[in-house]
Amino acid sequence: MLSTLYKKKLDDLLSLCRKNLGEFNEKLITDAFKFSLNAHKLDKRASGEPFIIHPYEVASIVAKEIPLDDITVAAALLHDVVEDTKFTYEDVKAEFGETIADIVDGATKIEGMFENYEAKQVENYRKMLLSMSNDIRVILVKFADRLHNLKTLEYLNPERQVRMARETMEIYAPLAHRLGLSQVKSEFEDMAFKYLDRQFYKDISKKVIAKKRERENYVNKFIQPIKAELDKEGFKYEVSGRAKHLYSIAKKMISRGKSFEEIYDLFAVRIILDTQERNDCFTAYGIASEIYIPVPERFKDYISLPKQNGYQSIHTTLIGPEGKMVEVQIRTRDMHEVAEKGVAAHWKYKENISTNDRQMEDWITWIRELFDTSSKESTPKQIMEGLKLNLYQDEIYVFTPKGDLKILPVNSTPVDFAFDIHSEVGYKCIGAKVNGKIVPLDSRLKSGDQVEVITSKIKKPHQDWEKFVVTHKAKSDIHKYFNNERRLKIEEGREQWLKKLKKMKLSLSEDEMIKLLQRLKFESLQHMYLSLAEGRLTTDELYELVKDRNKLISGEIVSPWVKPVEKSTALKIKENEQTLFETYIKTARGAKNKIIAGGDVKDLLFSYANCCNPIPGEDIIGFISKTEGIKIHKKSCKNLSNLFLSDPQRIIDVQWPEEVEDEFFVGIKISGEDRPGMLNEITNVISVYSNTNIKSVSIASKGSLFDGTVILMVKNITHLNELIEKIKNIEGVFEVKRFEE
Repeated sequence: MLSTLYKKKLDDLLSLCRKNLGEFNEKLITDAFKFSLNAHKLDKRASGEPFIIHPYEVASIVAKEIPLDDITVAAALLHDVVEDTKFTYEDVKAEFGETIADIVDGATKIEGMFENYEAKQVENYRKMLLSMSNDIRVILVKFADRLHNLKTLEYLNPERQVRMARETMEIYAPLAHRLGLSQVKSEFEDMAFKYLDRQFYKDISKKVIAKKRERENYVNKFIQPIKAELDKEGFKYEVSGRAKHLYSIAKKMISRGKSFEEIYDLFAVRIILDTQERNDCFTAYGIASEIYIPVPERFKDYISLPKQNGYQSIHTTLIGPEGKMVEVQIRTRDMHEVAEKGVAAHWKYKENISTNDRQMEDWITWIRELFDTSSKESTPKQIMEGLKLNLYQDEIYVFTPKGDLKILPVNSTPVDFAFDIHSEVGYKCIGAKVNGKIVPLDSRLKSGDQVEVITSKIKKPHQDWEKFVVTHKAKSDIHKYFNNERRLKIEEGREQWLKKLKKMKLSLSEDEMIKLLQRLKFESLQHMYLSLAEGRLTTDELYELVKDRNKLISGEIVSPWVKPVEKSTALKIKENEQTLFETYIKTARGAKNKIIAGGDVKDLLFSYANCCNPIPGEDIIGFISKTEGIKIHKKSCKNLSNLFLSDPQRIIDVQWPEEVEDEFFVGIKISGEDRPGMLNEITNVISVYSNTNIKSVSIASKGSLFDGTVILMVKNITHLNELIEKIKNIEGVFEVKRFEE
């Protein structure tokens, strides 16, 4: 007979199974609970509570957070029986069958003598992951076991707390991410974060709690108009707002170099649709983006292109009330289950629970090769490094000499690493050691690298760094540094010149200054001031040019001793030949063949005109801008005639390269009959049949008609024309055309 306490525990677990598993073998769960209770009856946890509470909690986590089947719940109840009691694998097999016994064995740690902790850790990972390759339920039980252990981590000594937290952050969290268990991954990260940086965790936690009511009020205000429109369209749905996880917030603060108060995306709104039609998600996006202005560059379509772990959703950022940017995720109920429960949801619908997915097979093959016991070449440390490298495939995880983790984008360099530590470390970086060896600053880092930045107090950054760094922080800091340096130098040169003029009691009119710039071949006063500050020109030399006003105005003065001026970023200026602009025109027009849009002539800059948004396949022409290089326009651009009239010599022939890999923004307008399902059909044609990336959709109804605009990415004019024809073929569509047409 079970005591009242344990009978209630069992009843609670069975209730969870009824709610989340559907049909299940109640006797199996009951028998496993009683077997575990008997096996652990004399055992206590470090917290002082009866040991049976742990397997009960692990089984509850499995049933609630990563539900798969009754076998997994039973295995969770029994997972410590072989490891911590007198019962053996054979005992479990005899009572519950081979399948459950194998899962329990896969989740059981290896005991024995090992050279060090790392060697033991490698063997346990090897056993766990290879067992997972035979039955995915092994890892689900291990995840639930780790989650509950983290919840009771306070009862262990500080050293074990940090070791378990670091192991969770380095192995378990990325492994959960790899298997699509986003909720579990976030729980791992938050609980590990709590012990790896206690003060930072406490600070963020307090601020998130303090902002809870304000956040809830804002989310409610934000979602009300969306809910009203979804109701009108007849959707069944769930809309909720949630705070971002604490570790996610911490990463944003560190990577962006901002305080908690400066991070705008502290919460996200999630729209879950009770539908089987994935295109309903695009309809819901259209509704939301009609109410609030979308941020085009923040739109991500993971429905058409799911992540490797099976995740599907639309991600967008909308500008809500008070001008705040709000992250919105839109997905179906099935997509949500996969997003939250990952591999558990994926395998739930399989007749045979096995790893027969191609991507999973490839990964499992790699795991087998990594842990091949016949190989004597790899040390435990090397195997651990290989495991971490594979788990962190989307981003790279590198370490400071003290072992602090840094998460960077793939292809990051030591300079990116330096700026990630602090802007001043980046500015003073003169070299780097990777894994103890000196490497060039443009070397590409790999996951698992240990990076040491070498700095100098007198060092200044190189502008060339901008060409190879990849992180936004590094690029932004370098750009900011040189912009500030240039501004200070310009101000310094200006002060020198004004001081000289004042000393000589001389003032110059605007026309006289323009003449002076022309004589010196300077593009602007800023360039002249910069030359003064950098010592390429002196105030005495300038004064000699301007002291005789008549000669200056007549153009008779040509300075034979002015040093070469700063070269334009657009072109190498031929000294004393002609103005920068004239040289630019001469270079462009001097090309033997038509200039290729994109840069086949050295030092020419190209950009695409926003007024007509040309795309490959359309006839184009170039206009030489005074400040932005060659602007590419469509030959049919309405602004071209005015540009031609302003200065015909600035018009040049250009052509597209034979192959263009980029995709181009284009906007189309659609009008037609406002009938149910129209938006679904339009987005379906665009995203599914045409394999086209949608950036934003906006639809407005006018009685029985509608007008809509779609911003999307196309490869060329053929792609666009085919897409337009497909949309025109939709019943009830009256007109489809480009924005500027």
